[in-house]
Parts: sequence; C-alpha cells; structure tokens
Amino acid sequence: MTDTVQLELDGIPFELKEPHSFEWIARLGTVFRVFDQQDSGNLSFGILGLDRKRIFVKYAGACTIHANSISAPAEAIHYLKSSVSIYEDLTHDTLIHLKDHFATEHGYACVFDWVEGECLHSHWDFPPPAKYEDPRSPYYRFRQLSVKTRIQAMERILDFHIEVQRRGYVAVDFYDGSLIYDFDKQTMKICDIDLYRKGSFTNTMGRMWGSSRFMSPEEFELGAPMDGITNVFNLGAMAFSLLGGELDRSYARWDAGEALYQVVIRAVDPERASRYTSVAELGEAWKKAVLQDQ
Repeated sequence: MTDTVQLELDGIPFELKEPHSFEWIARLGTVFRVFDQQDSGNLSFGILGLDRKRIFVKYAGACTIHANSISAPAEAIHYLKSSVSIYEDLTHDTLIHLKDHFATEHGYACVFDWVEGECLHSHWDFPPPAKYEDPRSPYYRFRQLSVKTRIQAMERILDFHIEVQRRGYVAVDFYDGSLIYDFDKQTMKICDIDLYRKGSFTNTMGRMWGSSRFMSPEEFELGAPMDGITNVFNLGAMAFSLLGGELDRSYARWDAGEALYQVVIRAVDPERASRYTSVAELGEAWKKAVLQDQ
C-alpha cells in the first residue's frame, strides 16, 4: 500500500495520500464521522450543523487513499460539480436531498440532509464474504427481514427509477452501495447518483463504471446502446440481490413467489430484445406478479 498521511478533524481521524486544507468545514459545524474509504475519489463527512441538525457533505479535491492517478482529484471535482443538476432534476422522496453546493479553495462540496440508516454495501466495514455471513453486516440483516418488507423496499427503488427514465435519464453505476436502509423505520433511500446521465447514449468506455454484480452485458461492450432497457437489467439484478441469490439467479435461491421470479428473470435476460422495454413496463409487470403471488 502507498504511504498515507494521517489527518484529524474535530477529533475524528482519517487518511489521505497527501495533506489537504479543510478550513472551510468549520463554518458548517462539527465533524462526527469521516468516510475516507470510498473508491469514488470523494471524501465524505457527517457534520453536526450549527443549527444542531446533522448533514452529509460530499467533497472532491483531496487525494483519497484509493485515488489511482494524479488527475483523480480534478476528475472527482468535475463529476461532483456535474452531479448537482442531476440531484436537482431527479428530486424524489426516495433520493437523498441536496441542500447546498459550493466551491472551496481546492475543491468542491455538496451538502445533503443527513439520512439515518446503513449502507447495504459498506465494503470498508464488511468486505466479502463478511457482507453475506456476518450478522452485524447491514446486508445480512436486511436479508433476514420478511419477504414482504424486502419487496416493499425494492418497490421504492423501482418507483424512483421509473421517474428517472420518465425524466429522460439513464442510471449509471447503480449498485447496493447506492442504498441506505433505515432498519428502525423500514425505509429505503438512494444516494450516489452522481454518474446518472441525461438521455440515452453509446458505451464509449468498454467496461463502464459500476459493480459487475449489477451490470448488463452492454455495460461491458464498446459501442453498445445505454438506455432504459439497460436499467431494466440493473433493477432485475438488484432484485436478485435483495430477494434472491444475487449472481445465483436460480429459482432455488429466490425468496419470493414464482410469478415475481418470472418477471425478474426476464429483466436480466442477456438479450436486450427479450427484456421489458422500459422500467415502467417492468414496474407494471412487478405489481401484477406481486398480486398473483399473494
């Protein structure tokens, strides 16, 4: 591992690859948590605001420990700035709320309302296989909830992405690390939609950003179309993560009913033409299947 520097804000330690100024944070409040293990190039903070309300601050510009190039901070700033219009366009009850955003001397910050809950892919605390086996893991605990509760959580995710497509966006880099679940209130929230894109587009990267567990075949194929049909696959893969065997998509590992299984297995068909034509169509099929399985 490359050398890192140890920093501290309000008594909370964290690591970066090189020193960085955070004088701007003091005017927001008191830091109570730092998220320094993310691989997005961003550094995030939990802050108790001057009004005694908690906020979540995502910051780009520092050289995080997982930054893989000299240009990484500049790229992170670009993507974080670009994300502002996405959060504003896709405002939704299920999406975390962007309160403010501003430039600092060496970076850019986005301020969100704090959301109670736990990330279902907190890989820094529970790397595989602990995510699947450790009873303390948020993902493991989520999988112990009733099938009905998990179906309802998945429906929140579906409803949001129906709106995403209706408003002309394509979800990119959507995975279980984008999910925050409040076990007390049994509510699902979505975060980290920074790479969602307006309008259908063509894959110009080959392997795109994201977790391969949730990615469609076209997200690995240079020149392939990226659109709502791609997101049908992503959401089907998410349903298998929350209700089935994740990459083992056999009926034997499926916790819900057979009608819903048939809907979800169609959603993850490798052949685009065999999937549902839109997230809305997937949502309608999902509702009918849930009623059939009752």
